[in-house]
Amino acid sequence: MTDATIVFGLAWGDEGKGKVTSQLAASGKFDMVCRWAGGNNAGHTIYKGGKKYKTHLIPSGVFYGIPSIIGPGCVIHWDSFLDEIEYLKSSGFDTSLVKISPRAHIVLDEHIEDDIRNLSNHLGTTSKGIAPCYAAKAFRSGLRVEDVKEIKEMGFVWDEILGEKILCEGAQGFWLDMDWGNYPYVTSSTTLPYGACSLGFSPKDVSSIIGIAKMYDTRSGEDPDFPISLFENEELEKLANLGSEFGVTTGRRRKVNYLNLDKLIKAIRVSGADSVILNKADILEKANIFKLFHNNELKQFKNIEFMKRYIRNNIWSYDIKTNIRFSSNPEKI
Repeated sequence: MTDATIVFGLAWGDEGKGKVTSQLAASGKFDMVCRWAGGNNAGHTIYKGGKKYKTHLIPSGVFYGIPSIIGPGCVIHWDSFLDEIEYLKSSGFDTSLVKISPRAHIVLDEHIEDDIRNLSNHLGTTSKGIAPCYAAKAFRSGLRVEDVKEIKEMGFVWDEILGEKILCEGAQGFWLDMDWGNYPYVTSSTTLPYGACSLGFSPKDVSSIIGIAKMYDTRSGEDPDFPISLFENEELEKLANLGSEFGVTTGRRRKVNYLNLDKLIKAIRVSGADSVILNKADILEKANIFKLFHNNELKQFKNIEFMKRYIRNNIWSYDIKTNIRFSSNPEKI
């Protein structure tokens, strides 16, 4: 392997990472697309040939004829994986390209039951058994892919050989990270770009880190920083409706708030993102709402261009050397 490009979320997930990884995968520059964390609690929306596809486990390389690897830091619910394979196969995609690390862990039915019984109500988890599976992994009682005869016989086990140029596809986002998020209202894996190295390469091999956010913040699940009262704000509800803010995995209505520029800058600084893409500028324009939080103050702008300029200038004022792009298209950057 010569270099890795990492795409990850700068916020609370649902930032549009699927769109970016899809466009990069379509460029023909990558030999492999790899996922490094999470399970089917994530969701990516991909547009190809004018059609919309949704995946939860399988990386977007499969849509472009590229080997797609589910890494050792991921957790796999086998029945859900097979359902996704059938969905892709019936849509005409080559699922033989999909491989799973032998070191990835298996989500068992008992993990799902534990999740539903003990976590989903007060933490707002996706009820997919993700946290109990990671807990079993940490407790050294987990079941790995290499231990399951059926998976090996079906030919889905990865030989752990990386391509020359790989695209690493993140799940969730910076502020859902186990260490950096609002604990315990977090996910159960590492969402920061350094987690991609668990695929089997050195940090020295990383050529680019691309962070994705939106022009407003959204959050699925429980979190005191995103109170239910946000649903009562007419402006924010307008953004939610125009932006179709529903979770890909759960279908739940996402809570919407104005962009928190302080948190965005913090995420960029800690992650080392050298490129930043801010999606859904078109939604603000349709709503004619141009607001963000900065230094704990809500600031309002005359139009989208003034808001973009403010964001750029304040990110760069921290001597953050990053390329900033704004996107107004749901299908491409």
